[in-house]
Amino acid sequence: MPLSDNSRSKLSRDTLLANLRETHAAKKPLPVARAGGGRQDGLPYDFSGHPAYSEVRVAKAASQTLGVKSPFFRVSDAVRDGEVQIEGRWVRNFAAYDYLGLNFTDMVRARARAAVAEWGVSATASRLVGGERRLHGELEASLAQFLGTDATLAMVSGHATNMALVSTLLGPGDLVLVDALAHNSIYEGIRNSGAAHSTFPHNDHTWVEDHLAERRSRYKNVMIIVEGLYSMDGDAPDLPKFVSVKQRHDAWLMVDEAHSIGVLGATGRGICEEQGVDPRQIEVIMGTLSKSFCSCGGFVAGSEALIDLMRYRAPGFVYSVGLSAPNTAAAIAAIDAVVAEPERVRKLREIGEYFRTTAMAMGLDTGESQGYAVSPVIIGDSLKAVWVSNRLLEAGFNVLPIIAPAVPDKSARLRFFLTASHTPADIDAVLKETAALREKSKSMTVTDLAGG
Repeated sequence: MPLSDNSRSKLSRDTLLANLRETHAAKKPLPVARAGGGRQDGLPYDFSGHPAYSEVRVAKAASQTLGVKSPFFRVSDAVRDGEVQIEGRWVRNFAAYDYLGLNFTDMVRARARAAVAEWGVSATASRLVGGERRLHGELEASLAQFLGTDATLAMVSGHATNMALVSTLLGPGDLVLVDALAHNSIYEGIRNSGAAHSTFPHNDHTWVEDHLAERRSRYKNVMIIVEGLYSMDGDAPDLPKFVSVKQRHDAWLMVDEAHSIGVLGATGRGICEEQGVDPRQIEVIMGTLSKSFCSCGGFVAGSEALIDLMRYRAPGFVYSVGLSAPNTAAAIAAIDAVVAEPERVRKLREIGEYFRTTAMAMGLDTGESQGYAVSPVIIGDSLKAVWVSNRLLEAGFNVLPIIAPAVPDKSARLRFFLTASHTPADIDAVLKETAALREKSKSMTVTDLAGG
C-alpha cells in the first residue's frame, strides 16, 4: 500500500527504500524463469524478472514514491552554443563536454556537410574489408602530428577503444594495475582480457611502486593504467612519477586522455604537454573524438607497431564499421581549429580556474578538482544532489548529479562541465544559485525534498 505522509516522515531514507522494495515486489510478482530463459506460462521472456531489471524498477519506484523527478535522460528539444532547450525553455548548459566550444563553429559544420555530400553518411563497411576512406588516413595523420606520436588509429567508440586496447594487448599470465577511479570501459576491457588485475588507490604511484617491487616477477606483461584528467573529480595524476615507476619495473603505461586532450597543456595537447613528458615515453595513449574534438569515436596513439597490432587484431576495430564520414571530417576540422586558435585552450583554463576559486570562496566543496574543465560540487547525499539539480534547472541551469552507486552516497555531487563558451557571469550566476540551494538542502528531510 502507498505510504502515508505521516509514515513517510517517520522513516529514514534507507528504511523507506527497503519498504519500497518489499511493496513493489508484492505489487508485481516476478515471473518464474525456466532454465532456458522462458516462462512457465509459455510467453516470451520479457526481462522484467532479470535481476538487474529489479534494481532499475526499485529506483524508478523510489523516485515516484518520493515525488522527486529523475534528472536523467532529460530530453533536449534544441541546442545552441552553450545552451540547451528543455521543456520549451533555453537554459545555460553545464552538462556538455564540448570543452573548446567548437560544436557550432562554421568550419566544423561546413566540413561535416561537405563530407556527407562526397561520401554519404556511413562508411558502409569495416575498414578492413571495404570501409577504408581517404578521410580516415587524414584524421589519423592529423592526430599523430597533433599528439607527437608515431601513428594513431581511429575507432567508432571511445568505450570500445578502451575495451579493445586492454583485451587485445593483455591476457592470462599478465597483470593490469588500474587507478581506482578509472573509467568503466577500462574495467570492462580488463574483464574481457583474462589478465589478473589490482586496483590501486587514486593517483598513488607509491602503491604501484611497492606492489611491483614485490610481485612483478610473477607476470609476463604488466600494464599500468591512469587517466589524464579524471571525469568525476577533475584532477590529474603525477605523470612523470608513473613513467619512472613503469621504467624501473619493465611495465607498460597507458594514459586515457579522453578528458585531457584539448584541456591540458598550453596548446591542448594533453597531460604530456602539461607535465613535460615526451609522449613517446608512453606505450599507449587513448583518447576520444567526442569531447574537445566535438565528434564521435575514439583513437589509439603510439608506435607504428602498436597501431598495426590494433589495426589487424582488435575485434572492436576489425569487426566494426568504419568511422562515418561526417564524424571523421568534423574531427579533422576540430583539430585544425585547436591548432589555429590556441586562445580557446587558454580561455577554457581561465574559466576552469575561475569556477574553482569562486566556488571555494562561496564555501562549496569542489573535492579534488584542480580547476580544469571538469569540477564537482560535493553535495554529500544522493537524494539532495538530485533535488538541487532539479531546482537548478528551474532556475535556468542544466547541471546533472552523480549519485550512488556511481559514487559513494556521501560523495554524491553535481558535476559541472565547463567550456570556452562559458563566461565569468555564467559561473557567478550558477554558483550563487548552487550555494543557496546547497545551504537550503542541509536541513531538509526526505519529506521536505519530496514536497519541494
